[in-house]
Amino acid sequence: MNKMQQLSVLIPAPLPCYDYLSETVLPVGTFVEVPFGRKEVLAVVWDKKPDKTIPESKIKKIKTVLEMPSLPKQSIQFVNWVAGYTVSPLGSVLKMVLGPDILKKSKKPIVFEHPNPDYTTLSFLPEQKAAVETLTKQIGLGFSVFLLDGITGSGKTEVYFEAVARTLKKQKAVLILLPEITLTTAFLTRFEKRFGVKPACWHSEMTPKQRRDIWQGILSGSIQVVVGARSALFLPFQNLGLIVVDEEHDASYKQEEGVLYNARDMAIVRAHIAQCPIILASATPSLETYCNALSGKYHHLHLTKRFAEATLPDIEIVDMRQKEKGTVKFISPKLKCALADTLEKKEQALLFINRRGYAPLILCRECGARLKCPHCSAWLVEHRRAGYMCCHHCGYTKPIPKKCPVCQSENLISCGPGVERIYEEAVLAFPTAHVKMVTSDTLNNRTAFTTLLDELENGLIDILVGTQLLAKGHHFPNLTLVGVIDADQGLAGGDLRASERTFQLLHQVMGRAGRANKKGHALLQSYQPENMIIQALKNNNRMAFFETEIETRQLLKMPPFGRLAAVIFSGKNELLVAKTAQQMAAVAPRDTSITVLGPTPAPIAQLRGKYRYRLLIQTEKNVNIQNIMAHWLTLFKVPSSITVRLDIDPYSFF
Repeated sequence: MNKMQQLSVLIPAPLPCYDYLSETVLPVGTFVEVPFGRKEVLAVVWDKKPDKTIPESKIKKIKTVLEMPSLPKQSIQFVNWVAGYTVSPLGSVLKMVLGPDILKKSKKPIVFEHPNPDYTTLSFLPEQKAAVETLTKQIGLGFSVFLLDGITGSGKTEVYFEAVARTLKKQKAVLILLPEITLTTAFLTRFEKRFGVKPACWHSEMTPKQRRDIWQGILSGSIQVVVGARSALFLPFQNLGLIVVDEEHDASYKQEEGVLYNARDMAIVRAHIAQCPIILASATPSLETYCNALSGKYHHLHLTKRFAEATLPDIEIVDMRQKEKGTVKFISPKLKCALADTLEKKEQALLFINRRGYAPLILCRECGARLKCPHCSAWLVEHRRAGYMCCHHCGYTKPIPKKCPVCQSENLISCGPGVERIYEEAVLAFPTAHVKMVTSDTLNNRTAFTTLLDELENGLIDILVGTQLLAKGHHFPNLTLVGVIDADQGLAGGDLRASERTFQLLHQVMGRAGRANKKGHALLQSYQPENMIIQALKNNNRMAFFETEIETRQLLKMPPFGRLAAVIFSGKNELLVAKTAQQMAAVAPRDTSITVLGPTPAPIAQLRGKYRYRLLIQTEKNVNIQNIMAHWLTLFKVPSSITVRLDIDPYSFF
């Protein structure tokens, strides 16, 4: 009788590895089914050494060895790395790797045609051609990081498509990450025009069957190109030859639930494991990426000219402190005149405000009561068209009341503008124009976005009124005017990246104007026209912004010149949450290279019915913050009713 083999096995759940027995030696990555509790569950043979001190009589046997390709070694390395970096259970990270119902076979699996790298060819300007040559030369030569830094409309996508073509010719797989699903519609069309077919697409709107077929196609190596959201990074590629992270600066790459990670940073690790190049593309690079390019850690490719010789828009600031008499209007007279001129020329305009709903706050003029979410520290946002108020954090809704719930007065007023209010104002100002409102509430699937693009292209829309969904990655040839309603909105964010996000967002949205051979114009409505960020945007002076931001971060030893980790405590008992956070802070590591800030109530102190407190740990850049956090968490037993989340390199501070 053969001696039983003791193997380490990982289950896709928030758990560590467990040991099981097998009648034969199974390679690392083999898919198996094992008894766990009262169930039999899917698991993967892992590369952790088994614990030989456990008596064999206490170890359960592997139930079934599954006949399917093994999980690639690179995927296993990646899971180990991400778990260690984020201080997360190995099984939680493995869960992100395994697709739904991966054992089930489709009767009619989706068949993806292979993209043709020579389907079409493009002519490039000298600057773009030089970038193409640099990128394509690196394909197949190992790991390297490129910042493809180009102004809006400079042809970044067309440039990195050439690197994709070279990778395909070398029979290697390509992963292209996009920050948001709404970008995929236009992107897939551009990809098809260049390569003759659409790529495989990975995002939250796919059906379980689509996800299963694509996951299995990637594991078998039959799918060559995947375009997807951040979760596509965990797909089991066998032969990865290139990763592209488009709009690399975008905050959507940060996962804020479950395992907390930044897909841009993890993509660089994934490329290093695969020993392939990675391209970070952006018109407004993140400060971390820009500093790495400045230091020479990343190769910096800078595109300063627009594709097809289009020019950048003229930018003008409208000082909103000079109030006009009469009814409050959020579209200034100057912007209204610019809209009229644009419509007269049969061109299109975009009015941008990054705020959903009709108004961000409803209050009572009699008693001053503000209508608040009962489950969160947030005001209820008025959605007048749908007839309800909504919390944008937990989704709580209720009908808009006619009377104040506190004093029963009927003197309720809507404060501030949302996208619905700007839409209403635009319709009243231009009753014969075709005005279209675009938000995540109205444009919640790719079919709706395709319809929008068709309407724009066919001239069925004169004025677009929208949120950040329209700010990036879109090409609207006849759009020549952009009006930013509230340019100061993000400046009061109060966190590390508030000014950076504001600069990036406004720079991107203004870049939608004048992308064809028509001159563009952008108006920034501001109550702080002298603000450094507003002035840098007006003068198209990105360096002024970067220099000021770098100086501030260096002075404060904030990323990328230091490291941060956050500990977030939450629970239904506010006193217990506060007490737990204080007790945790009392046993915090003490060192000259470590600063512990807090605990303090989170900016959103109540979320989905739970109270929240935060600690922030700041260290020198060379400190291993993961080891510190992992040890610290062992020093204190957290009550079972309190949830503790660890966020290495926090991106938001809500």
